[in-house]
Amino acid sequence: MLDKVLLAFLVADALFAGTGGLLIGIVFATKSARTHAPTTADVASNLLLVRTPLDGALFNAGLVLFTFAVSLPALIVPSNRTWLKLHGWLVAACAVVTLAIGLDIWYSTLQTRSNLAVLWSRQTENNRSLIQQKFGCCGYYNSQTALIDATCPSAEVASEKLACVGPFSNYANAFLDLVFTAMFGIVALDAILLLCTAMVLKRRAEMERYRHIDDKNRYDSLQSARL
Repeated sequence: MLDKVLLAFLVADALFAGTGGLLIGIVFATKSARTHAPTTADVASNLLLVRTPLDGALFNAGLVLFTFAVSLPALIVPSNRTWLKLHGWLVAACAVVTLAIGLDIWYSTLQTRSNLAVLWSRQTENNRSLIQQKFGCCGYYNSQTALIDATCPSAEVASEKLACVGPFSNYANAFLDLVFTAMFGIVALDAILLLCTAMVLKRRAEMERYRHIDDKNRYDSLQSARL
C-alpha cells in the first residue's frame, strides 16, 4: 500500500501536470480564436487574453510538463533522491514563472482604462461595433467617437447612451481578476507540491538511514557470531 505522504505527492503531482495541460489549452484556444470571426460573446474576452503574456504562459506550461516528467524516474526508483531533488527545484522555478505572469496581469489591471483606450484605438470597425453591441454603449470616452451601427444608429441615439469606457473597464477588471487569481492559485498548488516533495525526500532519507543502521546491526551480529 502507498503511504499517505507518497499518496499526497502523487495527487499534487497529477494536479500540477493538469495545470500545464490547462495552460496549453488556453494559449492555443486564444491563438486559434484570432483566425475566427469574433462575435459579441467572445470579442471582449479574446481581446483581453491576447494582451496577456501568452508566450510566457506557453513556456511555463512546457516547463510544468517537463517537471512532471522528471518526477517519473523518482517514482519508478523509490530509493532515489536525486531526481526528486531536481523535481523540487524545477517546481520552485515553475512557481516563480507563474507568479511573474500573475503579477504582470495584476499590474495591468491598475491601468485598465488607459490600456483599453489604446486597445480600442487599434481595433477594426467590426470589433468596435461588437464591443458597442455587447455592452450597449457608444464610443469609448464619449459618443463623439461612436461607430454608427445597430446599437448606435445615429449621433442623437449615441449621445443618450453611456460611453464604453465604464462597462468595458468593469468587464476587463472582473475578467483579468479571475485570470490572475487563477495564476496565484496555481502558485499555491506549486507550493503544496513542493511541500509534498520535501516530505517524500525526508521519508526516503529516514528509510536510507534505517537501512544503514540495519545493515550495521546485521554486520555486527555476524561478527559476534564468528567470535
